[in-house]
Amino acid sequence: MSTATSTATSTWTAVCPLDRLDPDRGVAALVDGVQIALFRTPDGLFAIDNLDPVSGAYVLSRGIVGSRGGVPTVASPLHKQVYDLSTGRCLDLPGVTVRSHEVRCRDGLVEVRLRGGG
Repeated sequence: MSTATSTATSTWTAVCPLDRLDPDRGVAALVDGVQIALFRTPDGLFAIDNLDPVSGAYVLSRGIVGSRGGVPTVASPLHKQVYDLSTGRCLDLPGVTVRSHEVRCRDGLVEVRLRGGG
């Protein structure tokens, strides 16, 4: 079985200090070879793949953070599709998703654990 088919990791990877994440702004990071977008909102920390599934560009970290119906979201800066930051589900296009990842803050450091799929 090839390990290249799954990008899930069982370990947490430290990405940056929490105070480096501006509220309601995204930042791109490379975790175990995967480009992710990290967000800090009043609802917590979120991590999703940085790849916009509609355009194919790595831009979601540059998207507009907001909420829709109480759900924390990011809108793609290219075509404006809105994604649920908790689940990665596109709220505008049925069946379109971006992979979400586990994220936590421990001892002042933001850590990410990749989920499989992709």
